[in-house]
Amino acid sequence: AAGALLHTDELAFRPGERTLMTGPSGSGKSTLFRAIAGIWPFGEGQIHIPEGQSMMLLPQRPYIPIGTLRDAVTYPSKVDAYTNSEMAEALRTAKLPQIAERLDEERAWGQTLSLGEQQRLAVARALLAKPDWLFLDEATAALDEPTEAEIYGVLREHLPGTTVVSIGHRSTLAAFHDRRIDMKPSADGLFTPVDLRAPVPAE
Repeated sequence: AAGALLHTDELAFRPGERTLMTGPSGSGKSTLFRAIAGIWPFGEGQIHIPEGQSMMLLPQRPYIPIGTLRDAVTYPSKVDAYTNSEMAEALRTAKLPQIAERLDEERAWGQTLSLGEQQRLAVARALLAKPDWLFLDEATAALDEPTEAEIYGVLREHLPGTTVVSIGHRSTLAAFHDRRIDMKPSADGLFTPVDLRAPVPAE
């Protein structure tokens, strides 16, 4: 197809498995995530999603509405979907204790918070929503490595039933995932996802 970017005969993400997707910029990783999330209308093929399961996509730059912090942390849910204590607890768990008690404060939070804080705010949203499937598109790229490790620990501990699929470039991310898929160029010039088996640890 003209302008096609990637091709796969079959790619399955298995429930409970934590998968890391790697590959060069422009190889279609984000496009694939958007297609799975139903927000990318271009392309051909079928995407099968388990019936009745919820899905959440955390982009590198989360959308943060202007308004109260409560509006920002509950987006895209209704603001009364959670209690104040649940919201504050999610913010603390996502390593944002400094704003956990400021739910009523109205401001342009997207401009007030650093990108790393915005990414942790998005993690707090996921902790509240408890999706069955969580897609992280470089969603921790602005965090330093120790904080990123903490956040992945938080996701594992607090969302044990959630299947996590991440896009990322840092080699340190591999430690938090069970499986790695790398986007590699194939003979026809299109990228295709290739399962990389974890190397056998050296004795």
